Amino acid sequence: MITNTINLNLADTYMGLPKLENDSFDLCIVDPPYGASSTKSWSYGNKEKLKGFGGEWKLTNEAWDLLSQNDSFTGTYFWLKELKRIIKPTGSIWIHSTYHNSGFVNVCCQLLGLEIINEVVWYKRNSFPNLSGRRLTASHETILWVHKGGEKNRKYTFNYEDSKAYFSSSDLLKEPGKQMRTVWDIPNNKTKEELMFGTHPTQKPLRVAERILTIAGVKGGKLLVPFAGSGTEMIAGLEYGMTVYGFEINPDFYELACKRLKHYLEKSTRLLY
Repeated sequence: MITNTINLNLADTYMGLPKLENDSFDLCIVDPPYGASSTKSWSYGNKEKLKGFGGEWKLTNEAWDLLSQNDSFTGTYFWLKELKRIIKPTGSIWIHSTYHNSGFVNVCCQLLGLEIINEVVWYKRNSFPNLSGRRLTASHETILWVHKGGEKNRKYTFNYEDSKAYFSSSDLLKEPGKQMRTVWDIPNNKTKEELMFGTHPTQKPLRVAERILTIAGVKGGKLLVPFAGSGTEMIAGLEYGMTVYGFEINPDFYELACKRLKHYLEKSTRLLY
Protein backbone atom coordinates (compact mmCIF):
# COMPACT_ATOMS: atom_id res chain seq x y z
CA MET A 1 0.00 0.00 0.00
CA ILE A 2 1.59 3.25 -1.18
CA THR A 3 0.17 6.78 -0.94
CA ASN A 4 1.69 10.22 -0.40
CA THR A 5 1.91 9.57 3.34
CA ILE A 6 1.91 5.76 3.61
CA ASN A 7 4.36 3.09 2.45
CA LEU A 8 3.34 -0.29 3.85
CA ASN A 9 5.15 -3.29 2.36
CA LEU A 10 4.10 -6.94 2.39
CA ALA A 11 7.65 -8.05 3.07
CA ASP A 12 10.05 -9.46 5.64
CA THR A 13 11.49 -6.61 7.70
CA TYR A 14 14.82 -8.46 7.82
CA MET A 15 15.01 -8.09 4.04
CA GLY A 16 13.55 -4.58 3.92
CA LEU A 17 15.56 -2.72 6.56
CA PRO A 18 18.96 -3.09 4.80
CA LYS A 19 17.49 -1.30 1.77
CA LEU A 20 16.64 1.87 3.71
CA GLU A 21 19.01 4.84 3.64
CA ASN A 22 21.22 5.99 6.51
CA ASP A 23 19.81 8.66 8.84
CA SER A 24 16.50 8.73 6.99
CA PHE A 25 13.84 8.38 9.73
CA ASP A 26 12.89 10.60 12.66
CA LEU A 27 11.27 7.94 14.82
CA CYS A 28 10.84 4.18 15.00
CA ILE A 29 8.32 2.16 17.03
CA VAL A 30 9.18 -1.53 17.27
CA ASP A 31 6.69 -4.15 18.43
CA PRO A 32 8.62 -7.35 17.67
CA PRO A 33 7.66 -10.98 18.33
CA TYR A 34 8.29 -11.54 22.04
CA GLY A 35 8.96 -15.26 21.88
CA ALA A 36 6.24 -15.58 24.52
CA SER A 37 3.84 -18.04 22.96
CA SER A 38 2.97 -21.38 24.50
CA THR A 39 1.87 -24.69 23.03
CA LYS A 40 -1.02 -24.64 25.51
CA SER A 41 -4.52 -23.99 24.22
CA TRP A 42 -6.25 -22.38 27.18
CA SER A 43 -9.70 -20.96 26.50
CA TYR A 44 -12.59 -19.55 28.46
CA GLY A 45 -15.06 -20.75 25.85
CA ASN A 46 -17.66 -18.80 23.90
CA LYS A 47 -20.05 -18.42 26.81
CA GLU A 48 -17.69 -16.70 29.21
CA LYS A 49 -17.54 -12.91 28.87
CA LEU A 50 -14.52 -10.98 30.03
CA LYS A 51 -15.26 -7.37 30.86
CA GLY A 52 -13.39 -5.04 28.51
CA PHE A 53 -12.34 -7.74 26.04
CA GLY A 54 -15.52 -8.41 24.10
CA GLY A 55 -16.05 -12.14 24.61
CA GLU A 56 -13.87 -15.19 24.13
CA TRP A 57 -10.14 -14.91 24.64
CA LYS A 58 -7.57 -17.58 23.84
CA LEU A 59 -3.93 -17.68 24.84
CA THR A 60 -1.76 -16.40 21.99
CA ASN A 61 -0.21 -19.33 20.19
CA GLU A 62 1.08 -17.90 16.92
CA ALA A 63 3.74 -19.77 14.94
CA TRP A 64 5.60 -16.53 14.16
CA ASP A 65 6.05 -15.91 17.90
CA LEU A 66 7.45 -19.36 18.74
CA LEU A 67 11.06 -18.24 18.71
CA SER A 68 14.06 -20.02 20.16
CA GLN A 69 16.29 -17.97 22.42
CA ASN A 70 19.00 -17.92 19.76
CA ASP A 71 16.54 -16.71 17.11
CA SER A 72 15.28 -13.98 19.42
CA PHE A 73 18.77 -12.72 20.26
CA THR A 74 20.17 -12.76 16.73
CA GLY A 75 17.00 -11.26 15.28
CA THR A 76 16.98 -8.47 17.87
CA TYR A 77 20.65 -7.72 17.23
CA PHE A 78 20.02 -7.55 13.47
CA TRP A 79 17.13 -5.09 13.50
CA LEU A 80 18.69 -2.92 16.20
CA LYS A 81 21.93 -2.70 14.22
CA GLU A 82 19.97 -1.63 11.14
CA LEU A 83 17.89 0.88 13.09
CA LYS A 84 21.02 2.49 14.53
CA ARG A 85 22.05 3.18 10.94
CA ILE A 86 18.61 4.23 9.68
CA ILE A 87 17.38 6.54 12.46
CA LYS A 88 18.61 10.14 12.45
CA PRO A 89 20.83 11.42 15.29
CA THR A 90 17.85 13.61 16.27
CA GLY A 91 15.53 10.58 16.28
CA SER A 92 14.87 7.71 18.65
CA ILE A 93 13.63 4.14 18.83
CA TRP A 94 10.80 2.86 21.07
CA ILE A 95 10.80 -0.89 21.69
CA HIS A 96 7.96 -2.95 23.18
CA SER A 97 9.00 -5.93 25.27
CA THR A 98 8.20 -8.25 28.16
CA TYR A 99 10.50 -10.34 30.35
CA HIS A 100 10.65 -12.86 27.49
CA ASN A 101 12.70 -10.55 25.25
CA SER A 102 13.60 -7.40 27.22
CA GLY A 103 16.91 -8.90 28.36
CA PHE A 104 17.93 -9.54 24.76
CA VAL A 105 16.98 -5.98 23.79
CA ASN A 106 18.96 -4.51 26.69
CA VAL A 107 22.09 -6.56 25.97
CA CYS A 108 21.94 -5.85 22.22
CA CYS A 109 21.62 -2.12 22.91
CA GLN A 110 24.76 -2.27 25.04
CA LEU A 111 26.67 -4.29 22.42
CA LEU A 112 25.72 -1.78 19.72
CA GLY A 113 26.41 1.32 21.78
CA LEU A 114 22.74 2.35 21.83
CA GLU A 115 21.79 4.31 24.92
CA ILE A 116 18.56 3.61 26.79
CA ILE A 117 16.98 6.95 27.68
CA ASN A 118 14.16 5.51 29.78
CA GLU A 119 12.53 2.22 30.63
CA VAL A 120 8.77 2.77 30.60
CA VAL A 121 6.41 0.44 32.42
CA TRP A 122 3.03 0.20 30.72
CA TYR A 123 0.66 -0.79 33.53
CA LYS A 124 -2.52 -2.53 32.37
CA ARG A 125 -5.26 -2.35 35.00
CA ASN A 126 -7.47 -4.73 33.00
CA SER A 127 -4.76 -7.25 32.15
CA PHE A 128 -5.54 -10.82 31.08
CA PRO A 129 -5.96 -13.20 34.03
CA ASN A 130 -3.47 -15.98 34.62
CA LEU A 131 -5.31 -19.12 33.55
CA SER A 132 -3.03 -21.75 35.09
CA GLY A 133 -3.10 -20.34 38.63
CA ARG A 134 0.61 -21.12 38.91
CA ARG A 135 2.08 -17.60 38.79
CA LEU A 136 1.25 -13.93 39.31
CA THR A 137 -0.97 -12.23 36.75
CA ALA A 138 1.17 -10.31 34.26
CA SER A 139 -0.15 -6.76 34.32
CA HIS A 140 2.58 -4.74 32.63
CA GLU A 141 4.85 -4.54 29.63
CA THR A 142 8.10 -2.67 29.14
CA ILE A 143 8.81 -0.01 26.53
CA LEU A 144 12.43 1.07 26.06
CA TRP A 145 13.19 4.56 24.72
CA VAL A 146 16.54 4.35 22.92
CA HIS A 147 18.82 6.66 20.93
CA LYS A 148 22.08 6.25 19.01
CA GLY A 149 24.27 6.79 22.05
CA GLY A 150 27.39 8.78 22.76
CA GLU A 151 27.82 12.37 23.97
CA LYS A 152 27.79 13.79 20.42
CA ASN A 153 24.58 12.00 19.52
CA ARG A 154 22.37 13.16 22.40
CA LYS A 155 20.31 15.27 20.03
CA TYR A 156 17.18 13.12 20.17
CA THR A 157 13.79 14.82 19.97
CA PHE A 158 11.97 15.21 23.27
CA ASN A 159 8.74 17.21 23.18
CA TYR A 160 9.07 18.08 26.85
CA GLU A 161 6.30 20.68 27.10
CA ASP A 162 3.86 18.49 25.17
CA SER A 163 4.63 15.49 27.38
CA LYS A 164 4.18 17.63 30.48
CA ALA A 165 0.81 18.92 29.26
CA TYR A 166 -0.40 15.48 28.22
CA PHE A 167 -3.56 14.26 29.92
CA SER A 168 -5.79 11.23 29.48
CA SER A 169 -8.83 10.55 31.62
CA SER A 170 -7.99 6.83 31.50
CA ASP A 171 -4.61 7.37 33.19
CA LEU A 172 -4.97 7.63 36.97
CA LEU A 173 -1.28 8.55 37.41
CA LYS A 174 -0.57 11.37 34.92
CA GLU A 175 -1.77 14.84 35.88
CA PRO A 176 -1.86 17.71 33.36
CA GLY A 177 1.02 20.11 33.87
CA LYS A 178 3.13 17.48 35.64
CA GLN A 179 6.19 15.76 34.18
CA MET A 180 5.54 12.49 32.36
CA ARG A 181 6.52 9.53 34.54
CA THR A 182 7.99 6.20 33.47
CA VAL A 183 4.84 4.36 34.57
CA TRP A 184 1.89 4.70 32.19
CA ASP A 185 -1.57 3.64 33.29
CA ILE A 186 -3.22 2.66 29.99
CA PRO A 187 -6.05 0.08 29.85
CA ASN A 188 -5.43 -2.65 27.30
CA ASN A 189 -8.92 -2.66 25.77
CA LYS A 190 -9.41 -1.26 22.27
CA THR A 191 -12.24 0.85 20.86
CA LYS A 192 -14.81 -0.58 18.42
CA GLU A 193 -13.19 1.37 15.59
CA GLU A 194 -9.80 -0.19 16.35
CA LEU A 195 -11.33 -3.67 16.03
CA MET A 196 -13.86 -3.10 13.23
CA PHE A 197 -11.80 -4.86 10.54
CA GLY A 198 -10.40 -7.66 12.70
CA THR A 199 -7.77 -8.15 15.35
CA HIS A 200 -4.11 -8.95 15.77
CA PRO A 201 -3.18 -11.24 18.72
CA THR A 202 -0.75 -8.70 20.21
CA GLN A 203 -2.48 -5.52 19.03
CA LYS A 204 -1.73 -2.50 21.23
CA PRO A 205 -4.31 0.20 22.03
CA LEU A 206 -3.90 3.29 19.86
CA ARG A 207 -3.45 5.33 23.05
CA VAL A 208 -0.01 3.78 23.67
CA ALA A 209 1.39 4.86 20.30
CA GLU A 210 -0.28 8.26 20.61
CA ARG A 211 1.62 8.90 23.84
CA ILE A 212 4.91 7.89 22.25
CA LEU A 213 4.25 10.31 19.41
CA THR A 214 3.43 13.07 21.89
CA ILE A 215 6.84 12.58 23.50
CA ALA A 216 9.09 11.96 20.49
CA GLY A 217 7.08 12.61 17.32
CA VAL A 218 8.22 15.07 14.64
CA LYS A 219 5.55 16.97 12.72
CA GLY A 220 6.14 16.42 9.02
CA GLY A 221 8.79 13.80 9.79
CA LYS A 222 9.06 10.09 8.96
CA LEU A 223 7.98 7.20 11.20
CA LEU A 224 9.27 3.64 10.69
CA VAL A 225 7.34 0.60 11.95
CA PRO A 226 9.38 -2.57 11.23
CA PHE A 227 6.67 -4.98 12.47
CA ALA A 228 3.46 -3.28 11.34
CA GLY A 229 0.96 -5.87 12.62
CA SER A 230 -2.53 -4.38 12.44
CA GLY A 231 -1.20 -0.91 11.59
CA THR A 232 -1.89 0.79 14.93
CA GLU A 233 1.43 2.64 15.17
CA MET A 234 1.17 3.76 11.55
CA ILE A 235 -2.29 5.22 12.18
CA ALA A 236 -0.96 7.06 15.22
CA GLY A 237 1.84 8.45 13.06
CA LEU A 238 -0.61 9.72 10.45
CA GLU A 239 -2.70 11.36 13.14
CA TYR A 240 0.38 13.14 14.43
CA GLY A 241 1.25 14.43 10.97
CA MET A 242 4.09 12.11 9.99
CA THR A 243 4.75 10.08 6.86
CA VAL A 244 4.66 6.40 7.82
CA TYR A 245 6.67 3.45 6.51
CA GLY A 246 6.29 -0.16 7.55
CA PHE A 247 6.79 -3.87 6.87
CA GLU A 248 4.45 -6.79 7.57
CA ILE A 249 5.25 -10.35 6.51
CA ASN A 250 1.89 -11.97 7.28
CA PRO A 251 -0.60 -11.47 4.37
CA ASP A 252 -3.66 -11.52 6.66
CA PHE A 253 -2.26 -8.90 9.01
CA TYR A 254 -1.03 -6.87 6.04
CA GLU A 255 -4.59 -6.78 4.66
CA LEU A 256 -5.93 -5.86 8.08
CA ALA A 257 -3.47 -2.98 8.36
CA CYS A 258 -4.33 -1.79 4.82
CA LYS A 259 -8.05 -1.77 5.63
CA ARG A 260 -7.47 0.25 8.79
CA LEU A 261 -5.17 2.72 7.05
CA LYS A 262 -7.60 3.20 4.14
CA HIS A 263 -10.43 3.74 6.61
CA TYR A 264 -8.37 6.35 8.42
CA LEU A 265 -7.61 8.17 5.16
CA GLU A 266 -11.27 8.12 4.10
CA LYS A 267 -12.39 9.41 7.49
CA SER A 268 -9.77 12.17 7.41
CA THR A 269 -10.87 13.20 3.92
CA ARG A 270 -14.51 13.41 5.02
CA LEU A 271 -13.56 15.67 7.93
CA LEU A 272 -11.90 18.09 5.51
CA TYR A 273 -15.12 18.72 3.59
